[in-house]
Amino acid sequence: QVQLVESGGGLVQPGGSLRLSCAASGFTFSSYAMSWYRQAPGKERELVAAITTAGGSTNYADSVNGRFTISRDNAKKTVYLQMNSLKPEDTAVYYCNAKRQRFGLLDTYWGQGTQVTVSS
Repeated sequence: QVQLVESGGGLVQPGGSLRLSCAASGFTFSSYAMSWYRQAPGKERELVAAITTAGGSTNYADSVNGRFTISRDNAKKTVYLQMNSLKPEDTAVYYCNAKRQRFGLLDTYWGQGTQVTVSS
């Protein structure tokens, strides 16, 4: 059974830090690009950060670039999102995503989400 389970969300003050984790199971983790998305109330889900299968390349939304860092540990089948200098506008549900596209086939998996609230 495919599972992506996020953890590490919570309440933090502006300027603080959180580290999100996403533990994967039920598929070949190292064959999938991983990413983090977020969705705030009343807004569309947006891509926050992405990382290639071996961790050799990363991409970030302009709004988080320089503050967030995505990483992965293929041996642990886990992807992380280190969030520093958090702002109230970072408040959202954060979702872990796995994606593989090969030979016309697309596999995409989503976690259940974890709430991040940045407030004083």
